[in-house]
Amino acid sequence: MDHRRWRTAAVAVLIAAGTLISPAQAQTARKDDGLALTPPMGFNNWNTTHCRNDFNEEMVKGIADIFVNKGLKDAGYEYVNIDDCWALPQRDAQGDLVPHPVRFPNGIKAVADYVHGKGLKFGIYTSAGTKTCNKDGGFPGGLNHEEQDAKLFASWGVDYLKYDNCNNQGVDAKLRYTKMRDALHATGRKIVFSLCEWGQNKPWEWAKDVGHLWRTTGDISDNWNSMVSIAKRNMELADFAGPGHWNDPDMLEVGNGGMTDLEYRSHFSLWSIMAAPLLIGADLRKVTPETFEILENREVIAVNQDKLGVQGKVIRNQGGNHVLVKPLSNGDKAVLLFNENDSAANMSVTATELGLTKAGGYQVRDLWAKTTTHTAGSISAALPPHGSAMFRVSAAQNWYLYPPAITTAADGQVLYPGALPIVQPGRSVTYTTSVSNTGRLPIALVQATLQVPQGWTAKATSSSFKAILPGEKTFKTTWQVTVPQDAASGRFPVKASFTFHSPHENNPVTRQYSTEALVPGAAPKGDLFVSDLKWLRSANGHGPVEVDTTNGEAKQGDGGPITIRGKVFTKGLGTHAPAHVEYYTGGSCSKVTATIGIQDNKVNPLSLVSYEVWADDRKVYDSGPVSGTDAAKSLEANVSGATVTRLVVLDGGNGKSYDHANWGDLKITC
Repeated sequence: MDHRRWRTAAVAVLIAAGTLISPAQAQTARKDDGLALTPPMGFNNWNTTHCRNDFNEEMVKGIADIFVNKGLKDAGYEYVNIDDCWALPQRDAQGDLVPHPVRFPNGIKAVADYVHGKGLKFGIYTSAGTKTCNKDGGFPGGLNHEEQDAKLFASWGVDYLKYDNCNNQGVDAKLRYTKMRDALHATGRKIVFSLCEWGQNKPWEWAKDVGHLWRTTGDISDNWNSMVSIAKRNMELADFAGPGHWNDPDMLEVGNGGMTDLEYRSHFSLWSIMAAPLLIGADLRKVTPETFEILENREVIAVNQDKLGVQGKVIRNQGGNHVLVKPLSNGDKAVLLFNENDSAANMSVTATELGLTKAGGYQVRDLWAKTTTHTAGSISAALPPHGSAMFRVSAAQNWYLYPPAITTAADGQVLYPGALPIVQPGRSVTYTTSVSNTGRLPIALVQATLQVPQGWTAKATSSSFKAILPGEKTFKTTWQVTVPQDAASGRFPVKASFTFHSPHENNPVTRQYSTEALVPGAAPKGDLFVSDLKWLRSANGHGPVEVDTTNGEAKQGDGGPITIRGKVFTKGLGTHAPAHVEYYTGGSCSKVTATIGIQDNKVNPLSLVSYEVWADDRKVYDSGPVSGTDAAKSLEANVSGATVTRLVVLDGGNGKSYDHANWGDLKITC
């Protein structure tokens, strides 16, 4: 059967029956209801509970209480949304959705009423298909029940609908989502409409008049690699966002535990400057005080909620160091300096690049440090690995009332940009400390010191003292750091300290900067399975990198056997694009071999990746595009002389949902 012809005929029948509107009709209708003029802020339970038993009425009411009691409501969060698993598996005799009687014994309306009683709004979930996305078979979806479900939701007091993409029977996405838009509008209740079709049909090109926000990517996971890959894809779509129509890179993972607080600050800063919806995905009953501190940063939230409604754009990206700029309604510019790499970075941007008017000086507000300084025109920051700095910058006539902006840093030499700071026993490595004065007024009596682990030595090879550091100048000191031959392997702190006198301070100012040095273990010897070695670092698009099993997307060890085109491999790595794994090879290894391909039980038309092998900063193998239907490929890469050997998997550019990339029988010769 010609399935395309069958689907076209089926859609035509549905249109004729009045079940769906035609694409032409979909394009003539408009959504102009004054909702979501700034990105929605609130909560969704999915990343916290999935379908666990603790997803229930008590939990949802508790979140509403926390919104009020912990200050989240006052900070701008207003939507308390529930996700999948709230209903029974079958509709009732009248065709209505039925709330789960154990999870919600008093029904959904009672929960919505409770949320409304707190001065908040309530959201619900269903799918634009016959079933929702739950892996256990799903619950009834909204396809062909749009009007009935919309009326039911309105009667319950729903204020927000997340409309997913599973089991859609191949019906055109524009038709499915526009049908629900019209059904919601017909109820007369103002309901924010969130399209969750994962960016598969490029909703940013057509959904402005359909929904208030649309997912631009697949689901986020609570790890650095997933968050960064989703952010980078969303960055490219800035021109499509604005009041009432927002790019949605998925919920916030802040507080779920898979990243550090520093990484969560970068996550929150990225979502805020990208004018993304801020929907908390953590269990607020269990998170730390630091999580609340991140989520309630009102100066960062003000950037996200600025009424001008512009998504911040990337004006520069060099080797994973991103500069994003967002114009604000009062003429200020918000700027985010973001370092996605695993090594420190010194970053800067000028007022001219930000598009600010020429001025004698500029006021710079650090939105995380909560400090205000002045600059002659350069905004800079020394960023740790995975770190970011977010500023609000404005031209200022009274710039001299604020101290000059000072940036301090300490950097060790690395093999290539973004490399780990490896120092080998018995050798010396150069560190450079720096003090940058980007203001107009000078600072004085600048002293730099460098502290290294016990048994190591640090000797200044240039002056560590500067009597006067004028504005717009940098003072650097180089240090020879020597590591003893018997140094233990591991990560060790290297700390720089700086003191100076500022014209706005009565007492000396002290700044500290912490970095680290990585001492590797012994280089491998012999013909070895790579999965038997300890990696330096790894990152994965979904879940962790798996050893000798395929990737299971969630927890360590949840993958099954590695299988590529019917062949089972007992040794290898299970990755999910985008991914990278790095090994210390110490210049003693010659080649890497493997059989590569998409995991058999995850093959999908959207499966598309590429494999790379790097020897330090040299790419020594590139597979080109690998799809789920391609035969298994044999890989051989020359890594001679490499201190670090890197295994990389890249997403093919069509989303990462089915990119389970295996490395079967992965071996290295040393």
